[in-house]
Amino acid sequence: MMSPRLNIRERLIDPNSPDRRPRRAAYALPTLFTAGNLFMGFVAIMKAVEGALWAHSGNLGPNPHWEMAAKVIGVSVFFDGLDGRIARLTNTTSEFGRELDSLADVISFGIAPAVLAFVFGFQFLDPSTPAQISKYLLQAGYFILFMFVCCGSMRLARFNITTNPVPRNPGRPDRKYFVGLPIPAAAGMVAAAIYALDSVPLTGWYEVAAWSALLALLAFLMVSTWRYRSFKDFNLVSPRSPRSVLLLAMIIYLIWNFSKPFLLGVALAYVGSGIVVRIGGIIRRRFGRPRTRMLSRWPNN
Repeated sequence: MMSPRLNIRERLIDPNSPDRRPRRAAYALPTLFTAGNLFMGFVAIMKAVEGALWAHSGNLGPNPHWEMAAKVIGVSVFFDGLDGRIARLTNTTSEFGRELDSLADVISFGIAPAVLAFVFGFQFLDPSTPAQISKYLLQAGYFILFMFVCCGSMRLARFNITTNPVPRNPGRPDRKYFVGLPIPAAAGMVAAAIYALDSVPLTGWYEVAAWSALLALLAFLMVSTWRYRSFKDFNLVSPRSPRSVLLLAMIIYLIWNFSKPFLLGVALAYVGSGIVVRIGGIIRRRFGRPRTRMLSRWPNN
């Protein structure tokens, strides 16, 4: 007689545990992905510093060290998306894992992209730029990047202490949302932009000003209460339809052959989705209701 098939949670249950707790080894699985996330953040910081030294020696073209830093930040986003899902899938969630994940996120998605964004966007301003403009842009860079790290840390702290977050503009009840832009998405936006720009340092003051505006916007979105899809309702182990398999194959093809424009487009689409939804809600509230009242005054035919 064939034994019934067991899912992942049932296979990891300790048979000697009276309360059906998972085996001790099962708790190491999500921790490994968290450690991988932390290691990728460490590598990104090292590569950002190496790239700055390489550029200071006169190599102001495409920087392979910064390109590698941007890539490993993207890998960190992938690891961060898996560790929590695996912990919930294997029923091994814990306070220790949550705190470790937050500390790793501060390094990988706060400090690492901030260091990379500074050496890429502020450190190699054209020497012909007026001294006063250079001074103000450099000071703005320090302040904005500190706010980026600070807002990201506050976003993580709010996420840890909030059980049922409700965004200011609630969406569909059958979907799950983040309140504010997640810090991995903000870090991914920085990495995707640098990667798409061939990791060539910014030298024009107008380019640096635009870079500063982008970083300031990301910092604001992280502490906002605007709605962003979380995709936590996507089940990793459920059967896939042919349409989803085809979509996954297309994504792999685009990343493999057109990684720079595709990843930048995905990052822009996700970051911009919260802005578009928020603006659309404001427009509907301001212009939708008066129009409804006006139409209700007309007599029925």
